[in-house]
Order: sequence, then C-alpha cells, then structure tokens
Amino acid sequence: MLNNKPNWPILAAMIGISLTACKILPTKSADGGNAPAFNPDKMVEEIWAAKVVPYLQQKAGPFAEVHALAKTDPAAAGAKYGNPNKQANSPWTFAVRLEGKIVAANTQSRAATIDVDVDGDGKADARVQIGPAVRSTALRDSLDFIQFNDFTNQIDFAQFGKAFNSYTDKTMLSKLLREALEGRSAKVLGAYTLGSGQDLPLVTPAEAEIGPKP
Repeated sequence: MLNNKPNWPILAAMIGISLTACKILPTKSADGGNAPAFNPDKMVEEIWAAKVVPYLQQKAGPFAEVHALAKTDPAAAGAKYGNPNKQANSPWTFAVRLEGKIVAANTQSRAATIDVDVDGDGKADARVQIGPAVRSTALRDSLDFIQFNDFTNQIDFAQFGKAFNSYTDKTMLSKLLREALEGRSAKVLGAYTLGSGQDLPLVTPAEAEIGPKP
C-alpha cells in the first residue's frame, strides 16, 4: 500500500536548496535600469542656481539686524530669517547678508577665515569661512525645502550638507584673494547657526566678494 503522506524532511531540504539559489537584485527604475546612486555633489549643483541662491537672496536679512534679534528672541529671528521646518531639537540657522571691513584673517589653516567689522567700530562682528575646508552645515540647514525625512539615513543627510561646502569652495571660495586681506571690504550672502558660546558667529558663504585695498 502506497504511503500518501508527504515526506517533510525531503521537502524541507528542497525548499532550502531553492532559497539558497535566490539572489537579491538592485531595485530597478521605471526604464528598467538600476536606481541611480546617491550623488550629493550632483544634487547640490542641480539646485544651486535655480533654488538655493534665490532662496537665500529672498530670505536673508542684514547681519547686524538678524544677530541682534537672534540674541534676544531666537524664535522670532527664526520665523523671519531662519528655517521654520528645522528639526525641533536643532539650533536656529539664519540666512544673512553681511558687508563690512576685514579686520583679521587666518589663511594659514585649511579652514581659513576672515573676521569682519560690520558696524564700523573696529571690532569683528562675524567670522566668515573662506575654505578650502568649510565647517558646519549652515547652508543646508537654512533651506526650508530640504528635509531630513527626504533622505534614506543620517549619513546621506550629512554628506548632502558637506556637498554644499564643497560646491562653494570649487565655484567661488577658491577664487578669492588670500594675501593682504586686512583693511579690504567684504560682501557676503550666506548663513550661520546660532551658537551658545562666546565665539564670533561663523558665517558660511553662498556668495562672497573681497574688495580692493582702500
């Protein structure tokens, strides 16, 4: 008499063999190709002229006005000059226009900076990064159309922030003067993050000009 009951050990072995033969393939895009790799440098380049600079030009306020309000009422300054869509636990980042006289410069470091006197009292009011190494993600964080949830993970979001700094250095900062900077004028459109220390506000430029010697 035939035994009609399934042979479970044999079936299990067969299933195991079929599973080990499976491969996980990359996700395909609509046209049948692989989904494009994450490329933060290309992403920044594509939105820079069309969205980033126009946004900053419209949103930015005079540095002295923005910083004075930020020190007394960060939320009010943020509503007017900052990114209202920032993560709740993140500090405010403000878009600013800054114009004044360079009173000090540090070009020995790769993270070079100039200190700018905005109000004419001979003392520095803001420190502007001129690269090539640029710290902070202020440019990314000032934009209300960039959201953390649009990215796969924290690493991609961080790389996107760094891509802004790389782009400004490649297209603009690397072309700035590096010699005899003190006494020259500086004009900047950029962003800075409100800090809690005594250091000068650190402005990351999207646009910057250094004038001739007076």
